[in-house]
Amino acid sequence: MKVVTSDEMRLLESRAAEAGVSAESLMESAGLAVARSVAHRLDGVRSKRIVVLVGPGNNGGDGMVAARYLADWGAVVTLYMTTARRREDKFEECRERRCRVVEASEDLECWQLGSYVSLADLVLDAVLGIGAHPGLDPVLRAIFESVGEMKAHSQRPVFAALDLPTGIDADTGECDDACFPADVTLALGAPKVGLLQFPGAARVGALETLSIGLPESIDYGLPLDLVDASLTGSLLPPRPADGHKGSFGNVLVVGGHRRYVGAPVLAASAAYRVGAGLVNLAAPEDVSRIAAVQLVEQVHTPLAETPEGGASAEAAGAAREVLNAASAAVVGPGMGADESSAAFLRALLLTEPAVPTPVVLDADALNILANIYGWPSMLAVPTVLTPHPGEMGRLLGRPAHEVQVDRKGAAMASAEQWGQVVVLKGAHTVIAAPDGRVALSPFANPALATAGSGDVLAGVIGGLLAQGMERYEAAVAGVYLHGAAAERWSAANGSGGMLASDLLALLPRVTEDTRTR
Repeated sequence: MKVVTSDEMRLLESRAAEAGVSAESLMESAGLAVARSVAHRLDGVRSKRIVVLVGPGNNGGDGMVAARYLADWGAVVTLYMTTARRREDKFEECRERRCRVVEASEDLECWQLGSYVSLADLVLDAVLGIGAHPGLDPVLRAIFESVGEMKAHSQRPVFAALDLPTGIDADTGECDDACFPADVTLALGAPKVGLLQFPGAARVGALETLSIGLPESIDYGLPLDLVDASLTGSLLPPRPADGHKGSFGNVLVVGGHRRYVGAPVLAASAAYRVGAGLVNLAAPEDVSRIAAVQLVEQVHTPLAETPEGGASAEAAGAAREVLNAASAAVVGPGMGADESSAAFLRALLLTEPAVPTPVVLDADALNILANIYGWPSMLAVPTVLTPHPGEMGRLLGRPAHEVQVDRKGAAMASAEQWGQVVVLKGAHTVIAAPDGRVALSPFANPALATAGSGDVLAGVIGGLLAQGMERYEAAVAGVYLHGAAAERWSAANGSGGMLASDLLALLPRVTEDTRTR
C-alpha cells in the first residue's frame, strides 16, 4: 500500500479520470465505503444518531454521500454545515432523505452542536480533508474547540475523521491546536503522509484505509510504501519442508561489554526466533561465559578482552574470520563506545579487504562511527544502519530534534549519501534504500520505548538477512515483525511495562501468521 502526499493523491485521481473513472464515481464509492465502515463500527445503524460535520469541498461531499447512505439504512442523521459553501447536489440528496440540517452561521455559541453531539452515537468529521492546514479560521476553530471539549469529557460518541482529522496537514503532520483526536480515521484510497507523522499522528486514532474505486496499479512511480502484513508476507523467505539449519543461514552477532551483557543475547535470540538456522555470538570472554548459560543453542566465539571489559583490537582478526563465514551479521549491541571498542570496530569493518557479508550496524557501533571522519567511504561491508533519532543526529552532526522534523527526508538523504540501507527507528519507523525506495512502519507503540527493543530489531533483521533476503527487504520485513509482535503484546497487556525479551516468544507466531496471510 502506498502512502501519499496531497499532490500525489490528486495525481491518482487524475490518473483514475484518464482511465475512465470520474470524480463523481470516486465520491460515490468513497461515501459508500465510509458508510459501510460506520455501520460495521456501530454494529448496524438503524435508529443510531449520527452527526456529520460538513465542509465546503470534496471532503464535505464525501461526508454527505455517506450521510445519504446512512439515512437510507435507517440512521437518524444530522448535518452540521460549517460554511455556507457546499456541494449543493449532495446537500439536496440529503434533504430529500429528511436529514436534519443545522447551519453553523445560526449556531454562534455552538449550543445546537453540543446538544446533537451529546446524544450522538457517532460524529463524522467531513470538513476539510487534504485541504486542511494548521491555522483554522475562527469559525471552524470555535466548532472544533467545542467538539474537542465535549470529547474530552465523554466516553461517547465515537469520533471518526473522513480522510484526515480537520487541522492536520496531509503532507507534514503539522496540527492545529483545535484539532480534536479521532477514535478512527478513515483514509480514502491511500493513507496520507501526515497521518503517520507527529504531532498529527497523535490525533489519528485507529487508521483504516478504504478502497474508493481507484483502478489497480495507478500508483506506479510513487515512492512511499506503508509496511503492512500483505507486503511483509510477500517478502518473507519460504520454509521448505526438507530444509535444514544450513538452509536458513548463520548469523554472527558481535557485541557485548562487561557492563552490557544482555544486548547481544537479545539480538542473538531474536535472530533464532525469526528462523535463522544457526547463530554465533562473538563477545568478550567474560560476556561469552555469562551468555553461554543463557543461550544454550548458540555457538560461542570468545574474544580477547580489555581490562575495561570490551573486545580488544587484537581480537578483530578472529572476529573477521567468522564474519567472512557468516550469512549475515549484527554488530554493535552492547559493544561499548570506549577507545578500545572503537579500535576493535575499525579493525573489523573499516579495513580492507572488503567483506561481502551483509551487516546490521546498531547501537554502540553507530556511536563509534559518528566519531570517525569520512566513515561512509571507509565502510568495507554492505550494511543496514539502525539508528534511533539521537544516534542519527550524531551520525549527521546535528541535533536529534532536527532529524525528527523531517524523518523521511533525513532517512532518504542519508541512505543515498552513504550508499547503505537506513532504518530510522521511532514511532512510524522509516526504512530507506540508496536507490530511493522508502517505507513507513504503521506502528507507533510506546510499549517499545524500553531498553533492549532495538537489540531485538537488529537481531530480527540479521536473521532475515541470513535467510537470503536483500538488505532493504529484510529491513522492511524486520521492522514490521518487530512492531507487530509489540502490538500483540500491547493488546494483552497495555502500553507500558513490556520487556524487550517479551517480544522473543511472540516473534515465531507473528512471523508465521504474516507469512500465511
